[in-house]
Amino acid sequence: MLQNPDISQVDLKICSRCIYDERVPAIHFDDQGVCNYCRQVESLINQYGTGRPKGEAEFARILDDIRRDGRGKQYDCIVGVSGGTDSSYLVHLAKQWGLRPLAVHYDNTWNSAIATMNIHKVLDGLGVDLYTHVVANKEADDIFRSFFLSGVAEIEASTDLGYAYLLRKVAAKYSIKYILEGHSFVEEGITPLGRNYFDGRYIQAIHQQFGSMPMKTYPLMTFSRFLKSALFNQVKFIRPLWYLNYSKEDAKKFLSETFGWRYYGGHHLENRMTAFYHSVYLPQKFGGDMRNNTLSARARNGNMSREQAWAEYNSPPLVEDELVSYFKKRLGLSDKVYEQIMQAPAKNWTQYPTYKKRFERLRPLFYMLAKANLVPMSFYLKYCFPAKAPT
Repeated sequence: MLQNPDISQVDLKICSRCIYDERVPAIHFDDQGVCNYCRQVESLINQYGTGRPKGEAEFARILDDIRRDGRGKQYDCIVGVSGGTDSSYLVHLAKQWGLRPLAVHYDNTWNSAIATMNIHKVLDGLGVDLYTHVVANKEADDIFRSFFLSGVAEIEASTDLGYAYLLRKVAAKYSIKYILEGHSFVEEGITPLGRNYFDGRYIQAIHQQFGSMPMKTYPLMTFSRFLKSALFNQVKFIRPLWYLNYSKEDAKKFLSETFGWRYYGGHHLENRMTAFYHSVYLPQKFGGDMRNNTLSARARNGNMSREQAWAEYNSPPLVEDELVSYFKKRLGLSDKVYEQIMQAPAKNWTQYPTYKKRFERLRPLFYMLAKANLVPMSFYLKYCFPAKAPT
């Protein structure tokens, strides 16, 4: 629900540094009015030495490891690509560092034309090979439809998890030990665990209850597959932008001028299902808006004033023309069924089977794996601690 765009006129407790407010899950504020998520970013900057000599030295050591472990192989690392800013720029950086990346793309068949063109423009310009896994479109739609019918927010869960497991599968196939991810907690923050939960059991349970066809081409990451990759394949997830200075705006300008890359209109809008989730489904059914992650990061970094960030956050999200009609047509939803689901009481991930309690019980193991870069540190921070059901 939109608030007054004037941050000084809002009757909510809001972080004094960013624009996270009291409605954000598990938020609390210190005596300076700074939220725990801003303090988390501070802690990560100190831990990783982000943009400092400490971070640069540590990442240089990681690069040496990648080059050494990749000797004699066709590729020494994987970079997942979506056509978005961060992943496109990361492929460029990998080549600049003298690495031999294999680009991997997970295609859920909802890509925008701009994203597809961006991928090919950047990879062709850099001479980087592309491995693409396409989920059968009817199967992908059946999974998306099952999540919509279930009433939970995580309609994009299958994409996020399928993409993560695909990276691990391709790494094992080519005996590659390093996966580079283009996430920057400085530019994007770490999304609070509220309505953004996903794991293999969750996806399987919802699809079994609401789906109508078997999953054959979808790469489902079960708990055993997750642990096998982390413990036995020893594939390391590296996020270079956690160590180095990075400006998303500078990256956009470089990609545009160098490769003819085009911006797609907003964060996460390079895929039409993701655009529906961020621009329509989450705001209209759940009263949520994940733009505050990036806008809070920009306010926190001083790239935008809190007043500007709050005003943008409380303006209607950009919705592509005919996006809702496209969503209904692809998933075979009548206007009546669509409205019934959108108006029905919201459900959440705690109402379906998940691995969450298992992750919490194994927190010490996942801490060690995160420290060794065998699972993302963001997974440990978000999934291995108790969390309340979203309201």
